[in-house]
This record gives sequence, C-alpha cells and structure tokens, in this order.
Amino acid sequence: MKALKSSQYDPRPQSAVSHGVGIVGLIGLASWILIARQYGMDGPYSALAACLACALPMIIWSLLKDKVHLRESTGIDWKNPKPLRETFDISVVKLAGLWATWGLIAVVYCIGRWYWTGQYQFAMEIMEMAAPWLFVLSVPYVLLIDRYFIEPKDGAWHLGQFLMGARSEYEPEQIYHHLRAWTVKGFFLAFMISIVPGGFGDLVRLDFNDIAGNPVAIAHWLIIAMFVVDVQFATAGYLLTMKPLDSHIRTANPYLAGWVAALMCYPPFILMGDDGPLNYHVNTADWAYWFEGHGTLLAIWGGILVFLTAIYAWATVAFGIRFSNLTHRGILTHGPYRWTKHPAYVSKNIFWWLSTMPFLVTSQSFTDFVRNTAIMAIVTGVYYWRAKTEEKHLLSDPGYKDYAEWMDRNGPIPRVINWAKRRIGWWSPEKGRDSEVQPAE
Repeated sequence: MKALKSSQYDPRPQSAVSHGVGIVGLIGLASWILIARQYGMDGPYSALAACLACALPMIIWSLLKDKVHLRESTGIDWKNPKPLRETFDISVVKLAGLWATWGLIAVVYCIGRWYWTGQYQFAMEIMEMAAPWLFVLSVPYVLLIDRYFIEPKDGAWHLGQFLMGARSEYEPEQIYHHLRAWTVKGFFLAFMISIVPGGFGDLVRLDFNDIAGNPVAIAHWLIIAMFVVDVQFATAGYLLTMKPLDSHIRTANPYLAGWVAALMCYPPFILMGDDGPLNYHVNTADWAYWFEGHGTLLAIWGGILVFLTAIYAWATVAFGIRFSNLTHRGILTHGPYRWTKHPAYVSKNIFWWLSTMPFLVTSQSFTDFVRNTAIMAIVTGVYYWRAKTEEKHLLSDPGYKDYAEWMDRNGPIPRVINWAKRRIGWWSPEKGRDSEVQPAE
C-alpha cells in the first residue's frame, strides 16, 4: 500500500523507451543464437547477423506498437510533405555536408594504425563493404525524408553551407553539434563492430556437457552470455541513430571533461589495459583461484557476479535502439533506471571489485596489495567522474532534471547516498534541488 501511494502521488517520469522494445530484441537475439548453434554458424558474419536479428524486432515494435515515428521530438510531419522542388537544394547541400563528414571519418580510420590490427580489422572490412551502399542510398533517403522535416536544415546542411562558402548562412553551433555526434558514432561504432564476433562465437561453440556441475564454468559462460547481449544491443544502438525512429542524437556531450572521462575507458586511449597506468591486475588472481575447493562459496560468489553482469546487460537492453555513449537520445526512467541513474556503472564496478579482489595478491607483496587497491579505487573514481559529466550534459533537458529529482526522492541507491551525505553535512534536500548538478551514484 505504501508503494502504491508513493507511485500515485509522486509518479516516475515517463521513459522514452518502453519495456517491450528490449524484450522483443532479446527474443530476436536468442532465436538467432539457437539457429547459429544448430547449424554451427560461429563466424563473425553470423555474429553481425545476430545484431540484425536483435535490431529488426525492436524497429518493428518501435514503429507499430510505440509509434515512435509520430512523436513530436522527431521533427517530422508525415501528413504534410513539401514538394521536392522546395527541399531539393537543401538536400543537395545536406548531402555535401554528410559526405564530407563521412570522408573525414574515413581519413581518421586510415590514419589510425590501431584500426588495421587485431579485432579492428573486421570492423574496417565491414566499413569498406558498407561505404558504397551508404553513399548511394543516402541520396534517395535524404531527398525523401527532407520533404517531411518541419525544419530540414540540420547540422549536415550547415556544414554543407560552410564548405560551399556561404558564410552568412550557417550556424557554427549547429556544425559543432553535427561533428560531435558523428565523432561519437564513428569512434564507438568501429569499436562495437570489432568486439561483436568474440563472445558470440564462444557462445555458439559452447558444449554444455563441459560445464555441467562446475559452478565456476557455469558462472563464466553466463557472464559471457550477458556480455554478448550487451554488445549486440549497444551495436544496434549505434547503427540506428535515425530521426524516423526518434532515436537520433539530440545532443552530444559538449564538455571536454566528459570526453576525457569516457575515452580513457576505450582503446586506443584506455588506461586500464595491461600496459596502462590504471592496470590493477598486477600479481592478482580471480575469485575462482582464492575460493578454490569451497564449492558452496564458489557457487554463491559466481551467482553474485552473474547477477551483477545481468544488471549491467539489462541497463543496455533498457535503451532498446538508443544506446550510445556521450549522447542524449531520450531520457530513460524504466528498468534498472528506476533504482539508480547509473546502473551499468554501479554494477560493473562492484563486479570488478568482487571478481578481481585487488586487495589479494599472489606475490604476497604489501606494495602490490596497496597499489592494486588504490588503482582500483581510482578506476571507480573515473566512472563516478563519467557519471557526473554525463549528468551535467543531460541536465540541459528539463526532462532529465525531473527524473534526477524524482530519483533523489525515490531511488533506493540515491536515497542511501543522500542519507550518508546528510549525516556528514554534505547534502540537503534543498541543496539537491537547487544545485546545477544532482548527486551521481
């Protein structure tokens, strides 16, 4: 009854994504994995087909059930198309800006040596195959869709105007937004495509007889399965940044701190790798090593790690077709976002602490213990920093401010954090409502 009254008098802000989108995406992905296992299709192209099997049901649900294409936020009026003669010149300029943007991304791909080694080679192969098709199909798409836009002069158009020398007719801020959005997509899409094949192939090849009765192996493969879900949904999200699906990038993070905090967590800038300054794995062993011989404890600990990974994957599934770093593509308030504004960061950091246990070292060195623990704490701090920079960006949307304030009043994790801050005098309800940036968790 108390929960009912709380939801009645302080309702949670509406989410930009419905529960059904993620559910149908999971069904599509699971169906393809079963087909791939049946026919032994464990290669990289099968993994990419799994992304299609995940994305297509979500697109259909979004259009037919949620009717996202009719939302005002798309900026599209399907009932009143403009004559082609009125939008043709705009479309031509927009195509020039769009193609210039793609050309710039291609130059970066060519110059970056890391894009032509290791797992990135598959991503570059896909990009090379897709490029001619994107170039050709962009023409009818832009010519058609511009007829329905209420305001077709977007960032690509402003960039095209700049390139054509019409200096009095473009807005620099529109160009900056356009370039930031495509930088996000170009950087992260290549990374996501590069990691699509790995876990998928392992999952397809898995022999269940090899893990039966082994709690460590069961936990290991369940964790891999959760990461496959995360990667597939995230890749679909980067691919489907489209206004007709209302999944376009409203804004990309304009703050340098946000970009620094995010990029240090991904190659080639990653600081947590084996040779990075934030490597906390020196002379460590994982949880299975320290609990070896204790079957019950292994099962419990493994179950906790699987649960944390499931929360992490769920946080991505909740985005449906909208997942993307460093961007605002609609405010999520459902799924794990009912409990905390940053469920992925919370769950993954707890996972790292419990799976690595950096305070235990095989070298018996007190120095290694201190260093690993301190560095792991710094890594957690990096993700807290990411959360703060993301909130600073999203608070420009009143919808996110409403959600953040609702979360401070109702979210279990923020309430615990705010209670602790009140105990030491760092936060009060009035300060939380009036401050520019809400507390992050």
